[in-house]
Amino acid sequence: MGIDFAGSERSRLGIEWEIACVDRRSGELSPAAPDLLARLGPADTFPHVTNELLTNTVEIVSAPHHEVGHAVADLTRLVERVSGFAEPLGVDLMSSGTHPFSQWFQQQVTPEKPRYDTLIDRTRWWGRQMMIWGVHVHVAVEDRRKVLPIIDGLLTYLPHFQALSASSPFWAGESTGYASNRALMFQQLPTAGLPPQFTDWAQYEAMVADLLHVGVIAELNELRWDIRPSPKWGTIEVRTFDGISTAREIGAIAALTQCLVEHFSRELDAGRAIPTMQPWFVRENKWRAARYGMDAIIIQNADGDERLVTKDLDELLPTLEPVAEALGCLPELSGVRRIIDEGASYQRQLRVSAANDGSLKAVVSALVRELREG
Repeated sequence: MGIDFAGSERSRLGIEWEIACVDRRSGELSPAAPDLLARLGPADTFPHVTNELLTNTVEIVSAPHHEVGHAVADLTRLVERVSGFAEPLGVDLMSSGTHPFSQWFQQQVTPEKPRYDTLIDRTRWWGRQMMIWGVHVHVAVEDRRKVLPIIDGLLTYLPHFQALSASSPFWAGESTGYASNRALMFQQLPTAGLPPQFTDWAQYEAMVADLLHVGVIAELNELRWDIRPSPKWGTIEVRTFDGISTAREIGAIAALTQCLVEHFSRELDAGRAIPTMQPWFVRENKWRAARYGMDAIIIQNADGDERLVTKDLDELLPTLEPVAEALGCLPELSGVRRIIDEGASYQRQLRVSAANDGSLKAVVSALVRELREG
């Protein structure tokens, strides 16, 4: 089968931000999304707010923009609008990879959505466990021939993405010992997790045709890989990130993503190959970053050299600064350094819990405050 890749303006980006609704008094998840969406009205243009798998979730979607700051401004305006409707309902908003203590079996699946019904019917217990939230960043690629080589290059930086955004150290009231419990939970779905590393577009098309033929998927967007082509939009979609609690951090991580895609695109333009790693190293790196977060010692290259992920970022950021300047996202890219210096969300959550005698309600309160105050 042929899969067309839409024409798009190089390195333009869009951001999707999944946000949880929580009850102001108890801190528990609240099934408030249908009510909020009804008050907001139809979501037929960008930017917009839409539903997700569970009724406790709204997804904030920016319009496509050339500059990260403009996309983040879209998100900020929409969050403020949703918050205005949530306030009289006694509902607060927060974003993290998981909720610290709510129970999965108490959550409601969004009704009258056949694709959600199909997902739950097929995946059963694991599907019902998907009480998780993430951020997705789309970056446009102007030539289909670049898409798969750039994705392979981005997989080398998947642990950097994972560590910076890790925000799910708790699950159903327990401390998991993982920086990103979400990362390992989500990959239990049969079409989620790491993407295959294809040699060319025809191989990707053949795999999709096989999966459609045997009924693994009914449509292309059911391939829920950590990084995937998004042919409808002409983008590469990076879906690695846990839910991110502040717009500032979203800006930093979106800038890092946009800069890496543009950097790799320039390398291809110059006739240079993009460095890649063997799949077993990519898989090991994902686990290390999910487990250890900012303390992960990652595999850097195909030769198996290793380094602390924050030290590798120290070397990467100056390399990307000229790209960031050209893209207009240098201030946002500098936010990566702030995450390194001040700690990722999972680290802040653990500190709040420790400072409050293990209270996970205090963690929820801190996450709500972070989203509100930025």
